[in-house]
Amino acid sequence: MMLRRGFLVFLPRLAGLLVVACCSVSIVYMLACTPKGDGEQLALPRAHSPTGKEGYEAVLQEREEQQRDYIVSLKKQIAQLKAELQGRNEQLKSVQEHLPDSMGVQLDHSNPAKVQANLLAFLHSQVAKAEVHSGFKLSTEYAVVPFESFTLQKVYQLETGLTRHPEEKPVRKDKREELAEVLELALGSLNHAEADGNARQRLFTASDFVEGIYRTEKDKGTLYELTFKGDAKHQFKRIVLFRPFGPVMKVKNENVNMADTLINIIVPLAKRASKFRQFMQNFREMGIQQDGRIHLTVVYFGKEQMNEVKSILENTSKSANFKNFTFIQLNEEFSRGKGLDVGARVWKGHNVVLFFCDVDIYFTAEFLNSCRLNTQPGKKVFYPVLFSQYNPSIIYGHHDSIPPLEQQLIIKKETGFWRDFGFGMTCQYRSDFINIGGFDLDIKGWGGEDVHLYRKYLHSNLIVVRTPVRGLFHLWHEKRCPDELTPEQYKMCMQSKAMNEASHGQLGMLVFRQEIETHLHRQKLSSKKT
Repeated sequence: MMLRRGFLVFLPRLAGLLVVACCSVSIVYMLACTPKGDGEQLALPRAHSPTGKEGYEAVLQEREEQQRDYIVSLKKQIAQLKAELQGRNEQLKSVQEHLPDSMGVQLDHSNPAKVQANLLAFLHSQVAKAEVHSGFKLSTEYAVVPFESFTLQKVYQLETGLTRHPEEKPVRKDKREELAEVLELALGSLNHAEADGNARQRLFTASDFVEGIYRTEKDKGTLYELTFKGDAKHQFKRIVLFRPFGPVMKVKNENVNMADTLINIIVPLAKRASKFRQFMQNFREMGIQQDGRIHLTVVYFGKEQMNEVKSILENTSKSANFKNFTFIQLNEEFSRGKGLDVGARVWKGHNVVLFFCDVDIYFTAEFLNSCRLNTQPGKKVFYPVLFSQYNPSIIYGHHDSIPPLEQQLIIKKETGFWRDFGFGMTCQYRSDFINIGGFDLDIKGWGGEDVHLYRKYLHSNLIVVRTPVRGLFHLWHEKRCPDELTPEQYKMCMQSKAMNEASHGQLGMLVFRQEIETHLHRQKLSSKKT
C-alpha cells in the first residue's frame, strides 16, 4: 500500500519531466532545422528572453505563410497540368478517330498505346522538320519566315491586320491566350527544373520575363523563344518551346447544289444616274448573261434623276428579256441602312440570299458563286474583303490613255488595296438578316450602319466568313471633304482621300515630282555634252 502511494506521488513528477524533455528536444530541433535566409540563418528567439514567446510565434507565422504560398502555387500548377492533360487526352482521342485518313495508315484502335506512340512520333518529326535546331538554305529573302516579338504587355508585329498598329496589346482573344499559355508553360518549366535541385532556389514569376519571339511555319508549327532574368546581372534563362501542328484531318465531305439558289442584289441609290448606268452594264453581263439566278432590287431616294434611273433599268429589262427586278421609291433623305432594310423586307418569296451592294461596285460571276457557297441559313454569313481601286489617272498617268475598265481590274499593290476596314458588301440569307434585327434605322446618311450590323453577327452564334475575294472591286470615285467639317474631321477625311488615291510610293512620286524632273533634265543636258 505504501509502495502504491509512493508511485502515485512520483507519477506527476515523471510526467512533468517528460514534458520538459519534449520541449527541450523540440527547441533543439527547431534551432537545427531552421532554413537559412539570404546569406544568413534566421535566429530563433531565446525562450526566456522578454520577447521570446512573441518572436517565436512571429517566426512560425512567417514560415507558415511562406509554406502556404508555396502550396498554393503548387496546387495551381497541378490544376493547370490536370486541365492540360484532359485537353490533350481529348485532342488525342479526336486525332485517333481521324488518324487513318489523315496519315494514310491503318491503325488498330484496340491498341491505344500504339496509336499514341505513332502520334508522338509524328509530332516529334514536326519539330525535326521545322527550323528549330539549325537553319535551312533559302532561295531568296522572300522565303524568310520572320519572327514577331512580344513582352508582357505588347506584341511587335509585321502583319498589322485591321488595327494597322505595328505594336499593340493583342486584341484577338486567340493571340492573347496563346501567348499567356506559352508564358505559363515556360514559368512552369523553369520552376520545375529548379525544384529538382537539392538547394532551394527562387520562384520565377512573370515579372522575370524579359522578352519573347515567335514565328509560325504553317505546315509544321509555331516556335517560341522566351528570355527571363537569371540569378545575377547579365545572366538570363532561355526557354525554347514548340507547338507542333498535327496531321490534317478530314472533317466533312459533301455535295453542294446551288442550281436553284437565287441571289437578290439590293442597291440603295440617290441620283448618280451615270454610275448606275455603268453598274447595269456590269449587272447585265455578269448577273443576267453569265449567272442567270439573280434578282435586282433598287431602292431610290427622292425624285431627282429618278426617271433617268428607271429608264436605264427598263431598257436593260427589254434588251436582255430580264423581268426579275423591283424598283422602290422613297420620298425621304437618303439612308443606306434604310434602303437596304426596306429592300430586304419587301421580298415575299422563299428564303433568299441577300447581297447588299453599292452602285460603285463591280462583281464577277465567280463572286456570285462565292456569295452562295459561303452563306448558309442559320449557320454562316459572308463578309468579303473587296479590292479597292486607286485613282486610274494617277496609276496610268504615264500612259498615253487609261485602259478600259475590265483591264484596270487587276489585283496588284500598284493598282489598289484590300479594303479590310469596309463591311458594307455582305451576303446573308434573308432569314438571318430578319432574325438578327436588321439595320439600325436611326443612322442617317452613308456609313456606320454596316459596322453595326457586322457586330450584331459577331455577337451571335453564326459563323462570320471574312476573306479577301478576287471578284469584287470598289471602283474609284472622287472623295469630297466638305467645308462644314471640323478641322479634325477634315484632316481625317483628307487622310482617307489620300489612302484611296494611290499607293505610298505613287504619292511619293507626286510629292517629289519637281526633284525628279530636275534630275532628268540634268541627265539630258549631261548626255548632250558628252
